[in-house]
Amino acid sequence: MTTNHTSTVIDPALLLGNRKSLAGYQARHFQWVCQAGVGTITLNRPEKKNPLTFDSYAELRDLFTQLRFATDVHVVVVHGAGNNFCSGGDVHEIIGPLMQLAMPELLMFTRMTGDLIKSMRACPQPIIAAIDGICAGAGAIMAMASDLRLGTTRSKTAFLFNRVGLAGCDMGACAMLPRIIGQGRASDWLYSGRSIGGEEAERSGFLNRLVDPEALSEEAHAWARSLADGPTFANGMTKTMLHQEWNMSVDQAIESEAQAQAICMMTEDFNRAYQAFVAKQKPVFQGN
Repeated sequence: MTTNHTSTVIDPALLLGNRKSLAGYQARHFQWVCQAGVGTITLNRPEKKNPLTFDSYAELRDLFTQLRFATDVHVVVVHGAGNNFCSGGDVHEIIGPLMQLAMPELLMFTRMTGDLIKSMRACPQPIIAAIDGICAGAGAIMAMASDLRLGTTRSKTAFLFNRVGLAGCDMGACAMLPRIIGQGRASDWLYSGRSIGGEEAERSGFLNRLVDPEALSEEAHAWARSLADGPTFANGMTKTMLHQEWNMSVDQAIESEAQAQAICMMTEDFNRAYQAFVAKQKPVFQGN
């Protein structure tokens, strides 16, 4: 007896229906520009040192969620307009209204702010925070949740929740900050809420590099372009593993990395790198 098997052709569009360009995205509560694979978010309320509002929290969360499906964004730069990064939640537009809310609504708000950090961690693009001037409260958390941080000597980072009567555990700080700067330093910063200058932030490992304020944007975008020119699929895998392995044993991490590397070996970028090496040329990666 013979059985006829009818092959089913699956339209890739059905599988990739969520993939789309974000070059034309029109941001409402901050600035968004996408050029040459680099998306730039500018927190744009310089007269108030770029504070966040309910609306900008929500839109940032939604944009980072959409970045998981972006076809034309390979790296994201976040910075502030003027000479400051972000002063945290707007006192009058967020803190004041929060005083009037009951516990269920307060929890809805704190979960929304946490969802912003989750979406930053879940998007495959490396995120570079370009930090000048004030970087406080939720601004410090956004910088912390970025993958790379470029700063200046005049930057002032403060996890100031303790100074306003709140716990220092906001938006994942107690889980993430010790992994960046160590438990002892993180305890100091979160208990005191004190302002950390750029040089101390770099010594502590919070800032990857210090640059002159006038060169901050240029340096951040040059770094972003170098990443965007690299094997972006592999970069996304690296980011995924950096975050996933927090919850793994070493043996589990080694196995997960074996699987991740085998997947990357199936990409055309891996083949391009080999062919370029044989030809003694520089590989031109295309992200697939």
